[in-house]
Amino acid sequence: MPKKLTRKFYLQTDVISVAKQLLGKSLCTKIDGKTCKALITETEAYNGIIDKASHAYGNRNTPRTSTMFLEGGVAYIYLCYGIHHLFNVVTHAESVPHAVLIRAIQPSYGIEHMMQRRNRTKIDRLLSSGPGTLSQALGINTLYNGEPLTGNKIWIEDAPLIPEKNIVISTRIGVDYAAEDALLPYRFYIKDSKYVSKL
Repeated sequence: MPKKLTRKFYLQTDVISVAKQLLGKSLCTKIDGKTCKALITETEAYNGIIDKASHAYGNRNTPRTSTMFLEGGVAYIYLCYGIHHLFNVVTHAESVPHAVLIRAIQPSYGIEHMMQRRNRTKIDRLLSSGPGTLSQALGINTLYNGEPLTGNKIWIEDAPLIPEKNIVISTRIGVDYAAEDALLPYRFYIKDSKYVSKL
């Protein structure tokens, strides 16, 4: 039986390392009585107040970003373009706003529920290969912003680390506004996975 990641995991201080460690682990939800699980295949790290791509850059602590300043181990979920609910894992200690965006997943359990939520008739990468689509597939929305990841609604199950040789490193997607920080190698995905947002 896979073990749920504990609070200790989320309190790690290196958000880049955490983003890599999350690859291969299972993001799980039990929402509306429906349990779903999926392998995390792609992540992006956001390095708090010094990262121009982060919502918390410059120590911006607003009603929207306040969740990022909580102690690691909660979900930071925000609405993008008024449409997509994006799911992030908050890490590090309280008042240090580090977060990892989950960008893509590979469904493994409760796939019928994911297909229903996504209005899909076949299982392929379009089911959950994007930060907005994966949230929709798993039933995640902004109502769960601040939800503890050690609870029974949204959690992550442990799995062996993906070897470095099987991790592809690139720049993040859609953060051109971040000037030179848009070029940081903070995006990670599992090599040869079909469930990746953009190759």
